[in-house]
Parts: sequence; C-alpha cells; structure tokens
Amino acid sequence: MASYGKIVVLAGGPSSEREISLKSGRAVFDALKRQRQEVDFLDVDSDFHSKIKNIDAALVFIALHGKFGEDGSVQTILEESNLPYTGSGARASRLALDKIASRELFLTNGLSVPKYMIVRQNAEEVDITASLEVPFVVKPQHEGSSIGLSIVSDKIHARQALEMAFGYGKTAIVEEYIHGRELTVGILEERALPIIEIVTKHNVYDFDAKYLDEGTKYIVPAELKEEDSKRAQELALKAHKALGCRDFSRVDMRMDSGGNIYVLEINTIPGMTQRSLLPKAAAKAGITFEDLCLKLVELAYRRGSIRPFGG
Repeated sequence: MASYGKIVVLAGGPSSEREISLKSGRAVFDALKRQRQEVDFLDVDSDFHSKIKNIDAALVFIALHGKFGEDGSVQTILEESNLPYTGSGARASRLALDKIASRELFLTNGLSVPKYMIVRQNAEEVDITASLEVPFVVKPQHEGSSIGLSIVSDKIHARQALEMAFGYGKTAIVEEYIHGRELTVGILEERALPIIEIVTKHNVYDFDAKYLDEGTKYIVPAELKEEDSKRAQELALKAHKALGCRDFSRVDMRMDSGGNIYVLEINTIPGMTQRSLLPKAAAKAGITFEDLCLKLVELAYRRGSIRPFGG
C-alpha cells in the first residue's frame, strides 16, 4: 500500500460544531491508521492559528466543521504555509458556508432554491408573513449542522426564531418551507454518489434529527423514479461546480410533490463518521469508509503533484 508521509487530521475547532468535528476527526484518524498510514490527530482547541502554522506534515486532512473549518479560514492558513490539504479551497469553502452568497450563485447558474428573504439583526421590524406563507424556515447566515435553525408555523413565533438565529450572527435567512422529500447527494471525485432520502418525524432534518433521534431513517439509494434520480444527481453536481468545490461535498435538497427539486445548501466538509451521510452513500457505491478517507488523501496529493512513497 502507498504511504503518503505524515498526515495530520485537524478536528475540534472553535465553532459551535466542535463536538461533531471531534467525532469526525477521530473516525478519520482511526480509518487512516487501519490503512497503515502515518497519521497524527490535532485538536484545534485554542491558539489555532499558531498551531496550524507550526504543523509538520506532508498533508493535512481537514475534519473541522462550521466556522473556521468551512469558511475558508483554515484553508487560507494552510495555503500560506504551502501545506496540501483535503477538500475545497478557501473561496469555495467561504461561499458554501454563506447561505446568502451560495444561493445567489445557485440562482445565477439556473438552480432552483426556496423563496427567501434576508433579515438583519438591527434592521427595522419586518413582517415576514407578508412575503412568505407559514410554515417557513429561519436559520443563521453562517452555520452548519442545522444549528440555530427553526421551523416557524405561526407568526407569533417568528421573532423568537430570529433571535435564536441572531445568536449565531447578525444576519438570518428566512425561506419558504418546501413540503416534500428530504434528499442529499454526495459528490466524490466530481461524480454523484447514490442519493439518500432522509425520513424523520421532524418537519426538517434539524440538529435533533441528525444527532439525537434514533428514529431517523436513511434510505440508500432513495426510492425515486429513474428520471428524478438522474436529475437530482445532475443538479447536485451542478451546484458543487457552481461554487467551485473540489474532490468531495454533500448537497442537501428537497423535492416537492410535483417533482421540483430545490437546492438548499452544500457542505464542503460533511460529517465523516460511519453514521454520517457521505460515508453511507459511498458505501452503497462499494467504497468502504477506510477507502473513502484514503481517496480524499490521494486526491489532495494528486492536486499537489506529490508522489506517494511506494505508490
């Protein structure tokens, strides 16, 4: 087996997704160990700029979710240090985490998104229900893992939902709730993986449904008509390319009863545990978790034109 030199897995970080990131990082670390790679684990808990700039490695595997990990910050630091790393570059990462900027690009590239409006914390009070019917979704501009997200079913709770979103930043996005099926499409090496349908008792795939509810079901591959399945994969790949993502990502979408597919967002560093969605889709395509982790390392080395030892 090829050896890629010393690999450092970055996990933890200062974001609200720290604990999730640690789980992803540990899973990746263990998988690469099983593949007989030289690998270290770095918990980026404090003084992260200094820690990252002083990394001594051939490559960095980024398992940092949310801000700092997915907003282009860590990618910029690694590029300044000439360290190859897994996943999308700084610009694509920044765009994907920004729910407003990404939607604008989706629309520019002919992709459908839910109707939405932008609400700023200190702006004059607005009547959301004048533009959007209930239920609608409220979420922060920059967060992942559905953190700060609410489904509002009546006007009375709109302000409460906004205040929760403002706890994670000064700008919130309010979007129409698309009644229908929750789908997610993993992208690996610029190809769409089998579609996953998420079935949950919640109205949306929120934090509780993802991490706490044992009743959440994942149907892989999603039971769709062949033409709908093909279209969802094509749209996911188009969204991935629209933001300039590379190597891998996960595209979240909803399909209404009329078969219309709406792109919600892209995760440039999706969860990387055995329970996570991208590994589930990869497994259905015949790619083990260990091989998936090693493939992401290989793609980063290939991009950096660095030949692995023994490979």
